[in-house]
Amino acid sequence: MDLHESVSSQTDISFMLAKHVFSNAVKGHTNLVLSPLSIQIVLGLIVAGSNGPTQDQLLSFLKSKSIDELNSLYSHIVSVVFADGSPNGGPRLSIANGIWIDQRLPLKPSFKQVVDNVYKAASEYVDFQNKAAEVADQVNQWTKMKTNGLIQQILDRDAVDNMTRLILANALYFKGEWNEKFDISETKDHEFHLLDGLPIRAPFMTSKKKQYIAAFNGFKVLRLPYKQGTDTRCFSMYFILPDAHDGLPALFDKISTEPGFLNHRVPLRKVSVSKFLIPKFKITFEFEASDILKGLGLTLPFCGGGLTEMVDSTLPENLSVSKVFHKSFIEVNEEGTEAAAVTASVIMTTSFIIEKEIDFVADHPFLFLIRDNTTGVVLFIGSVLNPLTG
Repeated sequence: MDLHESVSSQTDISFMLAKHVFSNAVKGHTNLVLSPLSIQIVLGLIVAGSNGPTQDQLLSFLKSKSIDELNSLYSHIVSVVFADGSPNGGPRLSIANGIWIDQRLPLKPSFKQVVDNVYKAASEYVDFQNKAAEVADQVNQWTKMKTNGLIQQILDRDAVDNMTRLILANALYFKGEWNEKFDISETKDHEFHLLDGLPIRAPFMTSKKKQYIAAFNGFKVLRLPYKQGTDTRCFSMYFILPDAHDGLPALFDKISTEPGFLNHRVPLRKVSVSKFLIPKFKITFEFEASDILKGLGLTLPFCGGGLTEMVDSTLPENLSVSKVFHKSFIEVNEEGTEAAAVTASVIMTTSFIIEKEIDFVADHPFLFLIRDNTTGVVLFIGSVLNPLTG
């Protein structure tokens, strides 16, 4: 499988994960943002430390034929997609992976090699036996630092105890300026229609310039490019807007069940717009990813017995994933976008195209995502049900 195919599979998994999280979020009428990529990177670390049926199930879930294929994809993402573009005038990006290991359990050399060379993760030996709460504080400090202060905490102190053997974590950060910024003086309040049809008033950005928009059957796609800089990567934010005011749930179903959905829906040409309105929004969202993953059939890593390739131990350690926590933040305004995500897995010992003018008025619930157009890698996905709530 080549890189393009691997990225396409990774994107399909991203939409599938986002759809299942959305199904729960929409019941609570909450906005949503997550980085399925961050979750998948932590799962990739778990794959590298697994064997047997557990490894097979993880590879199948991640739509990958082998650990080598997966390592190749994530190595490219870590070293190329997330290389900081700010020195060259592009978006500021960073990625960090961290591992906290019980001080009595050395990492297996084969696992350490993948941790160091593929994921470039920092490893630290800690005292889970006597200082579990302090380790949780340490992971939270790392989280705050690696997300530029956008996410202050990922673990409650009671999520870690003396049965914990490892914590695997990933943090992503993105800050990009629009290629063409919005004029703040043009931002005005307009009506936004909630899923139930009720109107509210919220601040909307606007522009009279041509935009990358394409119309399809039942929805429209807007691509807003970020300032590129001198390297070859080209990041954009996509807004996928259903025609119907209450059409987002059905659109999410369509996107998550059609492989390669986005590959055929990228607006490549600028068109004139008669009416162009995008709401400003800021969202913080967190959830326990382990519940979603189990619901999607990824059960064996949580049962124990398959995570044998992480640590060397003379003790009969039967490791399993206890919890996977995820938290994301995004802010979209006239200048651009700032976003961050953290995923932490606690591992314990257990017994188991268009010619005419188009309007684009995002005045009802819509889907958004941030994507590297060069590789197709999706960094963040989310949905706005109400631009006034965080």
